[in-house]
Amino acid sequence: MLDPQAKSYLDLLASFALPPMHTLDAPAARLAYKKARALAQPAPPPVASVREAAAPGPGGPIALRLYRGVATRDTEALPALVFLHGGGWTIGDLDTHDVVCRELANRARCAVVSVDYRLGPEHRFPAAVEDTLAATRWIAAHAGTLGIDGARLAIGGDSAGGNLAAVAALALRDAGGPPLALQLLIYPATDLRRNTRSHVENGAGYLLTRELIAYFVGNYLNGPHEAHDWRASPALAGSHRGLPPAFVLTAGYDPLRDEGAAYAELLRAAAVPVEYVCFESQIHGFLTMSKLIDDAARAFDRCAQALARAFA
Repeated sequence: MLDPQAKSYLDLLASFALPPMHTLDAPAARLAYKKARALAQPAPPPVASVREAAAPGPGGPIALRLYRGVATRDTEALPALVFLHGGGWTIGDLDTHDVVCRELANRARCAVVSVDYRLGPEHRFPAAVEDTLAATRWIAAHAGTLGIDGARLAIGGDSAGGNLAAVAALALRDAGGPPLALQLLIYPATDLRRNTRSHVENGAGYLLTRELIAYFVGNYLNGPHEAHDWRASPALAGSHRGLPPAFVLTAGYDPLRDEGAAYAELLRAAAVPVEYVCFESQIHGFLTMSKLIDDAARAFDRCAQALARAFA
């Protein structure tokens, strides 16, 4: 059954009678998303430090935010997670996922480097992929000055960010590095053809709707044909062998549930070590709702445990 706390949040949003996000232009959708995040996210937990940085990218500087987990030392070269925020390649930024990054840094006792990649529709595919790869390579090359251990680097993200993390793992494998210790895929979009059963079962009533997904994909891709490109749909890559270990988390009431589960199976069939967990009673995006949904804390713990094992 749907988690009662998730249902209460859905009922709260419905009580505001707001226009559906897919009817808004991108700037208005970004503002609406930030307001919704403020309802569901707690105050940012303290971390040891936060600093801003920037990596050169193909479209100009890529803003980064570097977190060091609480109780870590400034002189310690920490393992690091390169984090890509969710938001359908259209909304979301460093601020909307600030709490998520702090929680992961604290619970895994690591550094998290959040990447502010370019968004659609202003910057369409493959701009976000290009920024992800440029930022990851720059972070690895400048690990020493960032105070991180370049030999213990993971990549991850939620939703669209999970998509970008999976794509980056494939691209970096093919390019010969930098090597990654883990891909942390939190309810990832892995096949933009959107033809799984969960897209039908969960496509209405659980926040992320079929219409909203179509809106996001329409803002991201230049045309439907690009859904068949593995850089948009990592499930369609020619091979998944030789990829870093993966932790894949899905939610039972999420339209993306089945493609996340299928991607875990693709990796497993390619002899990639995979840990898969589904929070059966949850909705898409629940990690960003930790003020209201207790399962978020349990999911953060599972993610942190996966990171800690990979970094050990």
